[in-house]
Formats: sequence, C-alpha cells, structure tokens
Amino acid sequence: MDRARRPRSVLAALTATLLAVPALTALSSPAGAADADLAVNGGFESGLTGWTCTAGTTVDSPVHGGRSALRATPAGNDNAQCAQTVTVQPDAQYTLSGYVRGSYVYLGANGTGTSDVSTWTQSAPDWQKLSTTFRTGPTTTKVTIYTHGWYGTGAYQADDLTLVGPGGSGTGQPPAAPAGLRTTSVTSSSVGLSWSAVTGATSYALYRDGTRVQNVTGTSATVSGLAASTAYSFQVTAANAAGESPRSTAVTATTGAGTGGGPSDLPAHALVGYLHAGFANGAGYTRLADVPDSWDVIDLAFGEPTSATSGDIRFNRCSSGGECPGAESDADFKAAIKAKQAAGKKVLISIGGQNGQVQLTTTAARDAFVSSVSKIIDTWGLDGLDVDFEGHSLSLNADDTDFKHPTTPVVVNLISALKTLKAKYGTKFVLTMAPETFFVQNGYQFYGTGKWGGQDPRCGAYLPVIHALREDLTLLHVQDYNSGPIMRLDNQYHSMGGADFHIAMTDMLLTGFPVAGDPDNVFPPLRPDQVAIGMPASTNAGNGYVSPAEVTKTLDCLTKKTDCGSYTTHGTWPALRGLMTWSINWDRFSSWQFQKTFDGYFG
Repeated sequence: MDRARRPRSVLAALTATLLAVPALTALSSPAGAADADLAVNGGFESGLTGWTCTAGTTVDSPVHGGRSALRATPAGNDNAQCAQTVTVQPDAQYTLSGYVRGSYVYLGANGTGTSDVSTWTQSAPDWQKLSTTFRTGPTTTKVTIYTHGWYGTGAYQADDLTLVGPGGSGTGQPPAAPAGLRTTSVTSSSVGLSWSAVTGATSYALYRDGTRVQNVTGTSATVSGLAASTAYSFQVTAANAAGESPRSTAVTATTGAGTGGGPSDLPAHALVGYLHAGFANGAGYTRLADVPDSWDVIDLAFGEPTSATSGDIRFNRCSSGGECPGAESDADFKAAIKAKQAAGKKVLISIGGQNGQVQLTTTAARDAFVSSVSKIIDTWGLDGLDVDFEGHSLSLNADDTDFKHPTTPVVVNLISALKTLKAKYGTKFVLTMAPETFFVQNGYQFYGTGKWGGQDPRCGAYLPVIHALREDLTLLHVQDYNSGPIMRLDNQYHSMGGADFHIAMTDMLLTGFPVAGDPDNVFPPLRPDQVAIGMPASTNAGNGYVSPAEVTKTLDCLTKKTDCGSYTTHGTWPALRGLMTWSINWDRFSSWQFQKTFDGYFG
C-alpha cells in the first residue's frame, strides 16, 4: 500500500534478447500407404502427457483441432521446448508435420541417424502448417521430435503434431481406461480416490473438473487443497509409453463444511478498508470513530519493523502534534476500537506496507514477530492481523521450486509465525493478506528464479504462504493496482484500468492455476467467501483506479456472470466476499465514492 501520493514503480518479469537465426530448408515427401501416426498426444488433448516440456501448458483457445493446444513462452535462456522420443524402424522414411502460431516457431527431429532436420516460421499470425521429412539410419530405433519458440519473442502455440511412418517394434498401444473409480475419504479440503489397476499401465493421471491435477504410479491418491462445501467431479486415466487412455467414468464428491478461515460473523458481503493510523499524507487524517459503518473490516496502517530482519514490529500512532492535527488520544482510539467491535466490525493491525520491509530470515526473527505482534493485538484489543508484505519482504531461494513444500527461510518462518498466532488466539482470530499481483497471479507464468535462473526471485513468492494458511485465512484481497500486465488463464496479457483486469485476476484465485505453467503443480482455488477484490479508492490513491461503473461490471460478472466483457470466467461466485480499498482516507477525500458504490450494489 502506498503511504505517499506518488505511485510506486511497477515490478515486471525479466525479458530476454532476441537472437538472429538462420533459415532452414524444409524437405517434404509423401508417406507410405502402410504408415501410421507415431506421435503420442500430438493434439495435446491429454495435457502434456507424452511430452517433456521446459515450459508451457495446454489451452482451450485458440486451437487448430480438438479441444486443446500447446502454448509455451520462452524466457531467459529457455526456448520453451516440448519434445518426445518415438520408437521408429531403421532405414525408414518419416514425415513430421504440425500446425503452429506465433513468432519464430520451430518443428524438428533429432537422433535420426542420418541428418537431423527442422523447419520454422518467422511469423504465423494464424495457424500455419510446418512439415519436414527424414530417413532413419541403419541402426536407429529412437527419434526425438520437438517444437519450440525462440528467446524473448513471446508465446507460441502448437497443435496436431504428427510423425507419420512405419511403427517401430514394441510401439504398443495405450492402456484401457481405468474402471472402478470411487471415493475413499472426503474432508473439508480433500477427497481420497482409488480405482482398479489397468494391465500395461505405468502411471495414472487424475482429473478434477476436467483439469489434470496429479500423476501417480499406484491405484489410489488424495486430491487436496479443495474448497469446503463444494462439489467436484473426478476422472482418472492410465498411461504407458504408447500414450494415455480415455478418461474413466466420472465420480462426484462434495467436500465438508470445514471450520477454518476465521470467524463466520463477517457479513456475506464485506467492505474492507485501510485507515492511515500512523500517518496522514495527502488524504488527511481520519479519526477511527468517524469511519462510517459501511466499513466491515478496518486495517490500521501500519505496524512496521525496527529493522528489516529484526521481526520486532511496532505500531506508532500519528499524533495531533505532528502531521495529524485532530488525531484522537490513545484512550479515545481504544474506545473507538471497542465501539466498532460492538457494532460487528473487525479492526486489524496491518503489518508492512510500502515502507515496512519484513524479512523473517531467522527463527529468532520469527519469534520476535510473534511476540511483538501479539503485544500490539493485546494492547489495543484488536481482532487479528493483515499481512501486507511488499517490496523485498518475500523472495524465493533458487532451489525453492515447489510452492507446496517451501524451503526459503523468510517464507517458512512467516508461515510458522502466522500459524502460531492463529493457534494462540483461536477460531475468532481474523487473518487477511494483501499481496500484489506480481507475488500471486504472475506465478501462473513465472515462479521464483525459474528452472534456468534469471527470473525475479520474488515472483509468485506469496503462493506458498497463501497455500499453507488457506485453512486459517479469513480473506485474501490482492492489490489489483500498481501492477504490470499479467497473463490471464486464457494466456492473454491484460493491464489495469478496467473491469476485465479485476475479473480475470479474481477468476484465477477462484479457479486455481498451474504454477509456472506446470499442469502437475496446480495452485488450488480459494473459497469465494475468502476473496475480496483490491481496488484504489480514487485516482489519488494509486495506479489502476476504475470508475464506479467498472466496479459494478466486475461484480456483475463474478457474482452473476453478466456483463463480462472480453474475458470468460470459469464459474459464477455469488458468495464472493466483497471489496477492499486503499484507503478509507482517500475515499473520504473523494466524498466517499467507493463506499457509496459498494453500498449501492450490495445494499
């Protein structure tokens, strides 16, 4: 959150330099009558099954044929290659073909035993067919086919890749679809599944609501990270070297009600706002007692550390003798907190902000954080904590690549500290988070330094914290402002300034998404009652302000699926909790326009 009127600079992912490449000449010749297509899952209808990809995911639009296509984005030293090794016959003729879109897309084959081949296009604004041929060497039995883009030139798409020629010995057939899929356990956040073994299968893939979420080698698995009180549909497939089976018959399961996520006495639709309690800036000081009843959660900004790595958090109120003329006394401030709570409101201490860098690099800092935050909560009689870590507070180590099992000390220690606070204060403790899009939704495309290094290690760094605390999290309200362009679930970039951005960013939280494009590493969706949308209260508050009409469009689309504009959501969420804004002070400065929009919509 910005303490100054001047908006801070936007974080952006690293980009690579475009390299010049020589043209390659494609060969062509017809396939024989007895030939077959040897490429496994060449249409990407079964996700990335059969392919080994350095980056990429499958999308449902645009496609050349079927339901899915590959989309991959080169980054840093990675050209986003997807490849598979195919069994072939020695001294035989093969034709490799496929359809591609984008700039600088390649299709080729290595290990032919004669001359390796490739073909490419510099620009394909729509689907374009690439084709090349080769002959295998006298002892060649395996060939690797591949497609990739080029460094720094943006995303490319590929679909319907085929390798036509005589099949090699031992090519075999994909296994049959598994039978007997059933649920073995159901909790508020997980579903256990089992099924019958399939002859010839070497692995199995689980699908949740049509999306592949897990690969296993046995005949049972547990799908976790699910939302409470939600119905899910599951299917399973079997796979071997020849490919993936059709999907099994679906089974459905509804998760339990659950008890996590903080107090249940928040209104169905809540308005969250930050109150400048320690400073005034251009918006002026607002007394807590003067905050209108429309505000259901009031975040006191800010608690800040004595140093970045101390973990020792202090809350220093702005005094009437400084920049905050008219500021109330400590006694009146405490009385106002009690009055708000008596009216059903929640008053939290927000830790961090733009200037408050918090890095819990050691267990000593973690323990100091717990102790000092507890002291603030107890001294002022607060309802809980808002985590507003920004800047360099959270950053992932180079070897920390799995958001479900983080190893970076600043992340691990923060998770531990928050769980300790939750356990200390119990079920009524309110825990909220206000990360920036760079630390959450940008994790769809990048996570930490990336497989090949060179990316900003802060990218996606909030994901392990949110995931670990999802059962304790009352509200997540991502700051959909002061943000760079973010890739949405339709793999298109979108920028701030309209309803589309808020719709797409919120849809990602409520749908879930593969982290860094890995379909086997999916960030599960949050419950709609855990999500509020962060927006600036006015043009003065930060970049990304939208008009009341755009706020209304956002809510209409997400809660009613009407007026959705250019982005198609993956669901409808009437239980969406509401809106968050920076800030109450800036809204007062603008004659309470944001508050009035919320009141007018939800009544």
